[in-house]
Amino acid sequence: MKKSLILALTLLSAVILSGCQSAQTEGHFFHDYLVSPFVELIHSLGVMLGNYGLAVIVITIAVRLILMPLMLNSMKKQAVMRQKMEVVKPKMTEIQERLKAAKNPEEQRKIQMEMMGLYKEHNINPMSMGCLPVLLQTPVWMGLYYAITISEDIKAHEFLWFRLGQPDIAMALIAGVMYYIQFKISMKTMPAEQQQQMKFIGLLSPAMILIFSLTTPAALPLYWAVSGLILIFQSWIGRKYFQTHPPVEEGTK
Repeated sequence: MKKSLILALTLLSAVILSGCQSAQTEGHFFHDYLVSPFVELIHSLGVMLGNYGLAVIVITIAVRLILMPLMLNSMKKQAVMRQKMEVVKPKMTEIQERLKAAKNPEEQRKIQMEMMGLYKEHNINPMSMGCLPVLLQTPVWMGLYYAITISEDIKAHEFLWFRLGQPDIAMALIAGVMYYIQFKISMKTMPAEQQQQMKFIGLLSPAMILIFSLTTPAALPLYWAVSGLILIFQSWIGRKYFQTHPPVEEGTK
């Protein structure tokens, strides 16, 4: 999922830097079916709630609730993966010890193939992580970005201590911190082997959120900050649930 976050942010950055004309011109698909509906939605919610910032928060909550089943399914798969890793741990430890003691590349390759065979036998993929929730949010990020930039009312609107249409360092820091905390909590649901493999990429994603937030309208890091806060709560609930209700892999019932 972290690779998908990097891909999504890179895609969003490319679109923004290109100054996508279709986002700002009526009659273009991107404007008519993504940006314009976002403008109308934020305006309508803003009028109802009395604040465009609250409208962004409501949109964020709605998106996270829609994606919650996908997130819980990903956590379920991680819990099943953890159970499998516990089963193969003795054999895996023995293979890893032999790999460390291997004296030549040929012997190392044979032992690595044995390790891959063990993974395949137990249907284990340490790198498997759900990426769909992240990719599904990319249109939301793009729609929100351009809705803020083309609407003067939303762009100039003040929420808390910042304007929605201007970058804000404090909001960027909050967004980065939220995703870092969420990353730390999500790591606890993964098997130890998966934690080691995902550690660097997992740290890279909040760093990219922070860097990107420093140059975008504050409405976008507001979305990420609220989204990260909800993810922290959902991850904590999911971890507690699967600890007391261990999932069973489909086909083994």
